[in-house]
Amino acid sequence: MTKFSDLNLDPKVLKAVEEAGYETPTPIQAGAIPPALAGRDVLGIAQTGTGKTASFTLPMITLLAKGRARARMPRSLVLCPTRELAAQVAENFDTYTKHLKLTKALLIGGVSFKEQEQLIDRGVDVLIATPGRLLDHFERGKLLLTGVQIMVVDEADRMLDMGFIPDIERIFSLTPFTRQTLFFSATMAPEIERITNTFLSAPERIEVARQATTSENIKQGVVMFKASRRDREGSEKRRLLRAMIDAEGEKCKNAIIFCNRKTDVDVTAKSLKKYGYDAAPIHGDLDQSQRMRTLDGFREGTVRFLVASDVAARGLDIPDVSHVFNFDVPGHAEDYVHRIGRTGRAGKKGTTLMICTPRDEKAFDAIERLVQQEIPRIENPLGNTASETDAKGDDTPKPEKKSRGSRSRSKKPEAEKAPEPKADEAQAQPQEKPGKRDDKPKSDRNRGRGGRGRDDKVVGMGDHMPSFIALSFDERRAG
Repeated sequence: MTKFSDLNLDPKVLKAVEEAGYETPTPIQAGAIPPALAGRDVLGIAQTGTGKTASFTLPMITLLAKGRARARMPRSLVLCPTRELAAQVAENFDTYTKHLKLTKALLIGGVSFKEQEQLIDRGVDVLIATPGRLLDHFERGKLLLTGVQIMVVDEADRMLDMGFIPDIERIFSLTPFTRQTLFFSATMAPEIERITNTFLSAPERIEVARQATTSENIKQGVVMFKASRRDREGSEKRRLLRAMIDAEGEKCKNAIIFCNRKTDVDVTAKSLKKYGYDAAPIHGDLDQSQRMRTLDGFREGTVRFLVASDVAARGLDIPDVSHVFNFDVPGHAEDYVHRIGRTGRAGKKGTTLMICTPRDEKAFDAIERLVQQEIPRIENPLGNTASETDAKGDDTPKPEKKSRGSRSRSKKPEAEKAPEPKADEAQAQPQEKPGKRDDKPKSDRNRGRGGRGRDDKVVGMGDHMPSFIALSFDERRAG
């Protein structure tokens, strides 16, 4: 069995790896590190949770151990799709460079430009950045990429989903043609294939798992759910989510709950907190400091449920996530693979459960085709009452009742209408002849156009009004 000591890493890097508690590399690490140390381009294809970050950080640190950085000209560049993933890569560099004098800079949004510029001006060995913030610094004239020796693109398929491919192509054009490129992705879409063919030179391809497959360590399940009414779907789904969490019992130590929309992330987190579940939201609209505090709380165990969007939680390395709940079926089938990859990491067991509504069935079928397996259907923990939401279980804000002074028109209640006579009573009553009065009240006799009844009182005329004015035209003629 291969060990890290067999991979020709720098002795100081090996010491840091041993202190971190690692001895045996994962398959993607064992396959990617040797060609990377040899200076070759690497194309790594592996699902999340397989240790891709160490696959490029360890050889990069070894190669950068010799040499010195120059001002505004980083020696290496790591591109990440999200702030959280970039911060996580920076943490890995801190862990593995503790015995080396290498410098780094983290260029992400939500942080002051001035602080980042001061780091770049001093010169850094490793520059870790999101594409947008990197190009912002370049366009300000604060950064040169002509000294990049090693370039890494992490989570390339997510870059594609987020629309960063034009930025990636521009950044590639700003770096030297002689650079070494390490390219990692969980899936290989045609657009990703095109980029690798354009910018990588005879890469060593390491594929440790079939494309878009799910880990065998993850137990999957789906609840096919139909709401009682469309306007109650949100509250009933949240009630079902709570029942699914309760059904897992103590097995559910912690969980990431994925929603497709940021608004649903906030609403679901507030709903869980309302019912006593320790939950916190994380999505792209939150401040960076708040997002990092939430992640730290989840890692430390002070937050049990992390309600997240795909952008915020993509590529996060949180090793002890017992469950993943898909509150919504992801719109892109590849996102399902990435979501459930948050659990069952590093050989551990995990569980992922999903709620599928009738309108999600098309996306759900695409997921089953992609992963090439049927996801087991599980029973609704609420039983036959799954679609019945009582007043206590409905956490959706109730619409305010309209006051009587409202201008909205409404039909009169049925109780105000005169009851229709029965068949035998109708035969007994003589039919009304034209011109003759009947015994019905005036309000019923005088129901005119539009179904409005006339009252026998004329409002606003005063007590001095002559009595004949209150009579109808027919009554005047009869008199």
